[in-house]
Amino acid sequence: MIDYIIVDDEPLAREGMQLNCDKISYLNKVGEFPNAIQATEFISSHKVDLVFLDIEMPGLNGLDFIRTLRQNPHFILCTAYPQYALESYELEVIDYLVKPIKFDRFLKAVSKVKDYIELAQATQSKIDEYQESFMYIKSNRQYVKVFYDDVIYIKGMKDYVVVHTKDSKYMTSMNVKTILAQLPPEQFARVSKSYIIQIKNILSIGVDTIYTKDHELPLGPSFKEAFIERFVKTNLISR
Repeated sequence: MIDYIIVDDEPLAREGMQLNCDKISYLNKVGEFPNAIQATEFISSHKVDLVFLDIEMPGLNGLDFIRTLRQNPHFILCTAYPQYALESYELEVIDYLVKPIKFDRFLKAVSKVKDYIELAQATQSKIDEYQESFMYIKSNRQYVKVFYDDVIYIKGMKDYVVVHTKDSKYMTSMNVKTILAQLPPEQFARVSKSYIIQIKNILSIGVDTIYTKDHELPLGPSFKEAFIERFVKTNLISR
């Protein structure tokens, strides 16, 4: 079951969303809220897999709401305003639905969430089998054993990631956020929207670039401060 909430300041919009959800057997409603503030309080103390979220709401809009959350559920944005689509995908929402929403389009978005969750669960079951030094990646219909020490960096490509190792590269159906959550945090860091790097392979760090022996990776402005604080300042030799 996918536990979901609806966040929309319009009662009729919440009712319409509920009617669509009631047609899908694996959706389980755990709450609905007229604003993002109440939803934030609920998410902090309850399991929520999916949020159907409006954007234009009083107090705290939907996009800012997503930015405030430390642990994000999946989001499907449901709005009358198409102009926010690009900004929303930068926040890694699953889908963007423009009102009025047709059921077939709604079902496609929910199915995508279901696929993400099932993939993450399958991946987690494999990760539970990790030894300390390696992981398994499903690539080209095989489970490929990849040693952490061989990974140079990981690049996100929308619904896929490509794991670049010393000798090969492997593509698997997963997003950057999902794979990062399942990697050893002391060995890997996200350095931009699309890139994760193996810490031990870093040779130097520029203003907006990280250098390895053979690669230059972008250091995104929204990731830079936390990265420097965590991995540089703790080992910085100064006067």
